[in-house]
Amino acid sequence: MRLQIDSDRCQGHGRCYDLAPDVFGEDEDGYAVLLVTGPVPPEREDDARLAAANCPEQAIATVEEA
Repeated sequence: MRLQIDSDRCQGHGRCYDLAPDVFGEDEDGYAVLLVTGPVPPEREDDARLAAANCPEQAIATVEEA
């Protein structure tokens, strides 16, 4: 699984980095950034999905890999 953040949709609510601090961080303005480059480690996938599901702007996409 990989993640993508739509920076045009992100409003900086911070739920993603509160729910999955090993996967998401924040930039100097409080907007979400990915801390994981490449595939999300299997042990972090549940947290990443939870964070994506709780984004009020739906700015986080999960991309499943075959």
